Amino acid sequence: MRMLSVVIPAYNEEGNIENTVKSFYRELTAEHIDHEILVINDNSQDETLAVLNKIKEEIPTLRYLTNIAPNGYGYACQKGLNNFIGDCVAIVMADLSDEPKDLVKYFRVMEKEKCDMVFGSRWTKKSKVVNYPKNKLWLNRVVNHCIRLLFGFKYNDVTNGFKLFSRETIEGLKPFLSGQFSLALELPLKGIIRGYSYKVISNNWYNRELGESNLKLKAMFFRYTFILIYCMNERLFSMGDYKKGRLNLGR
Repeated sequence: MRMLSVVIPAYNEEGNIENTVKSFYRELTAEHIDHEILVINDNSQDETLAVLNKIKEEIPTLRYLTNIAPNGYGYACQKGLNNFIGDCVAIVMADLSDEPKDLVKYFRVMEKEKCDMVFGSRWTKKSKVVNYPKNKLWLNRVVNHCIRLLFGFKYNDVTNGFKLFSRETIEGLKPFLSGQFSLALELPLKGIIRGYSYKVISNNWYNRELGESNLKLKAMFFRYTFILIYCMNERLFSMGDYKKGRLNLGR
């Protein structure tokens, strides 16, 4: 049976991290999924680290590391993606906006279909989205629609950070470029361009009840644009050198 790693980047999440870790632990344990929960404390300035220390004895599959610097969502995720021990890895948010039952579905699909990646979509008839910020909703849909047209695929939620990757896929997507939220776009776009197989299933999303999101729209726009340009250049001009299973031997 494959081992699942769950990477949770956490910055100032003292009010959320305990519930998030325990929720994923309960669900994965109940489903008899061999796993680790790897929390990356992104140099939090609150009591996030103290909470992790407190619950360590209760959650035997919990492991945590501190990302000193540079900091940001992408850098914290990178630390997790460079240190996980499982056969596959999912990135989930520390505020429990992603549902543990959906992660089980991702894992089962990867097991059954033998695919390299499993993506979630929050915008299907089967999905449930609760309190998505209105000022970000229109931007999300416009951006995802433009990406679909630009790259020619049907997946309608590529900016959704809640995804599952095999270990081999993660190795094939390195080096990572994004230090912030644009990593959520970089990983699936690289994966699709480089020929890794994927399945898309519905997933639910719930807005955080405690704390504040660190997502800044203006900064996000420029960082996402950089990743889009990079990935388009790779698609058009790389001559397939980064495709799955292909070694670039300089010929």
